[in-house]
Amino acid sequence: RDVERSRGLGDVYKRQILVMLKVHGLFFRYKNVTALKNVGIGLNKGEVLSIVGPNGAGKTTLLKCIVRIVKPDKGTILIDGKDASRMNRLNLAKCISYVPQASPSKFPISVFDAVLMGRRPYIVWKPSNKDLKVVADLLKSMDLENVALRDFDRLSGGQKQKVLLARAFAQDTDYLLLDEPTSNLDLKHQMEVMEMISGMVKRKGMAAMLAMHDLNLASRFSDTIMMLNAGKVFCTGEPLQVMTVENIRSVYGVESEISMSNGHPYILPIRPVGQ
Repeated sequence: RDVERSRGLGDVYKRQILVMLKVHGLFFRYKNVTALKNVGIGLNKGEVLSIVGPNGAGKTTLLKCIVRIVKPDKGTILIDGKDASRMNRLNLAKCISYVPQASPSKFPISVFDAVLMGRRPYIVWKPSNKDLKVVADLLKSMDLENVALRDFDRLSGGQKQKVLLARAFAQDTDYLLLDEPTSNLDLKHQMEVMEMISGMVKRKGMAAMLAMHDLNLASRFSDTIMMLNAGKVFCTGEPLQVMTVENIRSVYGVESEISMSNGHPYILPIRPVGQ
């Protein structure tokens, strides 16, 4: 299936298409609460994987464990076959870029410099011509040239999210982890951000793992969906396999209707279970 998915992408797939980021048997506790319980998942290059589930399911915690913001109590995380726990911060930053849910409340630098921060793992003394070109090309391709010299703090929410995404792309990693990338965005910016993520993944042969609340956006833009519930993996599969009336009832406690829209399941919530 992975080989078939890679066809038609041209030379971007000179990298081997295998499960290259693998999480196995992950456990994590916050004080006396077990947030993750034996979680396992594999992420292929060229794939968008969305993690869905109700509040408190463990979506954000899983991403933080992978990028080592927090340390899991048990389990392994392999990146291209290497144990992530043995990688230093610099090497990890060359493999994985991470965009948290909340953007900085105060970030008094220009948009250009904010995106340039994504090149920090490669900068020794000062930015090279290559670093500056990477940033300039990204700003152009993401339609951010006109705000390149504007203060980040003066941008709209949608523009800020696009800048943070550009900074992650500038990091030039194989893996992109995003926590609620469309939260607090209007409909247009939601679509723009998701299309940018999906497009970059396919063009560059990267992989993206997204923590998502919006089931319909996850269904439309994901190759694979993992549904978490109370820290455990409830199910994993293609959107059609995961987005079912039964699964949504069991995990979210909501009765729903599922229809098809452009080949993707569309979820319409009806009422809480029992009402």
